[in-house]
Amino acid sequence: MKLYDVAVVGLGPVGQAVALLLAERGHSVLAIEKQEKPYPLPRAVTYTPDVARLIDQLGLSDKLAEFSVATDTYEWQTADRQTMLRFDFSQPSGQGWPASTMFNQPSLENALRERGADYDNITVRRGTELRGLHRVAEGANPEVDGAECIRLDVTSRTTKYRQFFARYVIGADGANSTVRQYTDSRIEDLGFFYEWLVLDLIPDGGDTFTPDNLQVCDPARPVTTVSAGPGRRRFEFMRMPDDDLAVFNSDQAAWSMLEPWGYTPENTQLERRALYTFQARWVDRWRDGRLLLAGDAAHLMPPFYGQGMVSGMRDAANLAWKLDLVLRGSADEGLLDTYSTERAEHVKHAIAMSVELGKVICEVDPDKVAARDAHFLAAGPNPQEALPPLPPERLGPGATVVDTTDLPGLVSVNGQLTYRTAGETVTKLGDQLAPGATLVVVDGEKFTVDDVADALAKTTAACSWRAGEELVIVRLEDVTAADLPISDPTTGVINALDVGGVYRDTLTAHKLSVVVIRPDFYYAAALATDTDQHLTGLLAEVANAYQLEA
Repeated sequence: MKLYDVAVVGLGPVGQAVALLLAERGHSVLAIEKQEKPYPLPRAVTYTPDVARLIDQLGLSDKLAEFSVATDTYEWQTADRQTMLRFDFSQPSGQGWPASTMFNQPSLENALRERGADYDNITVRRGTELRGLHRVAEGANPEVDGAECIRLDVTSRTTKYRQFFARYVIGADGANSTVRQYTDSRIEDLGFFYEWLVLDLIPDGGDTFTPDNLQVCDPARPVTTVSAGPGRRRFEFMRMPDDDLAVFNSDQAAWSMLEPWGYTPENTQLERRALYTFQARWVDRWRDGRLLLAGDAAHLMPPFYGQGMVSGMRDAANLAWKLDLVLRGSADEGLLDTYSTERAEHVKHAIAMSVELGKVICEVDPDKVAARDAHFLAAGPNPQEALPPLPPERLGPGATVVDTTDLPGLVSVNGQLTYRTAGETVTKLGDQLAPGATLVVVDGEKFTVDDVADALAKTTAACSWRAGEELVIVRLEDVTAADLPISDPTTGVINALDVGGVYRDTLTAHKLSVVVIRPDFYYAAALATDTDQHLTGLLAEVANAYQLEA
């Protein structure tokens, strides 16, 4: 009986992403999906730069233009169409990808499926429904050589009953997760419920709506309209208390609400009509032994902050590198506990933001609407002036080094780096130097080539990190590309030119000499310029945070 390293239940974008990340790292993956065919209609429509970085890591950057389009504006307007807020996404994100991107989810999922076909260590079982999970104790089942694992009981249209075994099971099986039923997880719910009719359109001649994304805060009926990827547009209409559900959720009502915006059956295809109940909830435990939850199985949020699928993809990125280290025997299994502590805090922030924005958008009380509109119109359209200061999106406590700097737990920068090998000059984004590795960026003025080589040698000798594959140190040089010392990336040390200056700017702005970037693009640690700590000591702290084996 084959023992898989990981079974992934649910093959939406989150399940596919985590399966691909684990397969790329050499692990055997069983992917189970209840539906026989992929869902063909749009759902999520936006992603952030860190998700673009993940898509790039999955080898799909050349596909992005097929289903994605960068967006630069999101406006909030009053009922009489005065602009209350204008969010500007046109400025560089510092992460190497646009600050905000709109996309078509079925096309993304198709690209993920095509990529998955490249891996012979991913076994896909569509039309297969999970019926039960059973913990198998060490030594209890000789069919899997006595390994401690999980037994999955499944059925399909052609097979009444079948068993699979996996060391770990990831439940990415949606809001009604079957995997979650077998965990000791409790759902925390904020009690935020609003019904909206979601309409996905394909206008004749493409999408020419201006501005790209618009929120009309009309107490008669709040309306959202956003780009839904190349050539597509989405409208969302809030259900009001006096709306008859059967009438509201109909094509006739849909076209009636779309007609004032210029969309009719004669010039537009209504691709999808769906009634959604927006909710705000999360689980209190994301890991229960060898069972882990991700995506909608772990959290649901209203769409007003655009973080639903984004949060699930962040789950995938966070979980994959940690499972990789544990499966290899390079890290203690306790590292997996940090998945829950880190992502829970991050998601709760996203949910709180979604709810607060939703409270503003969904308000229909005339007095409160008048006060809201007056405030925003007086404060001006700049969100930094009209809204209270927003705390940064930071991971909860976990696989980061707690220090006096403010970077650990925040998403990192990602810039172009140029280096020379014996045969060529190469320019890549930092993420692309060694996908899946921890990237250490050091100030070449503070640390010599010998300093870096010595720190790398001592670190890899003391723990299970593999230089060049799992740990790469980039030493920033202030020289021309032609004068860069020759680098051999396989050694784990690269002398590079910071082409756009994003790394150097970060070091300078925060008075740092080193930043450590995790495989999921978050800062693990930083070293202040005024500290006496050496690079070797910092890397030892990171190895300890990762719970790496000696």
